[in-house]
Amino acid sequence: MLNTLDSLVLIIDIQEKLTNMLADEIREQMIINSQKLVAAAKALNVDTIVTEQYPKGLGQTIEGIRDILDQNYIPFEKTAFNALLEDGFASKIKSHNKKQVVICGIESHICVLQTAVALLKEGYEVYVVKDICASRKKSEFKCAMELLRQCGAKVCSLEIILFGWLKGAKNPNFKEVQALIK
Repeated sequence: MLNTLDSLVLIIDIQEKLTNMLADEIREQMIINSQKLVAAAKALNVDTIVTEQYPKGLGQTIEGIRDILDQNYIPFEKTAFNALLEDGFASKIKSHNKKQVVICGIESHICVLQTAVALLKEGYEVYVVKDICASRKKSEFKCAMELLRQCGAKVCSLEIILFGWLKGAKNPNFKEVQALIK
């Protein structure tokens, strides 16, 4: 099960232009939920890595995530859909010495899928946060989630991640994290 000491958050390409391509209700949910995940990770001392696919053309990571990460906002620029194919990215993941990767982002059927499958092949436990993943087309999103499950990823929700990290109401950060989802 999830453990803050073993977890790392990987935000894949939640960038300005990519979020603007999503349907309104999906975009709003993604922005709100991604900020909750990053804020909870910060409160619980879970490191967060952010990737940006070709930021020159697709813009930066959305402002809300950048603001929460503050001085820890150091995006990893990439052009490969599978982030592990970028020079230095696999070693960046390994340097955190974690075995669980909580992954979310855009587009589910491209960058999230390819990166998650590569992480699984490297022996990581991969938790895909379904309600912080999106694709422009619902059919592509649905196909990605099915394929991720078949490949061995644990497809779950934001609340499953947060309460999995907390373990119980006696966690000293319980009220802070619980406030994020109320």
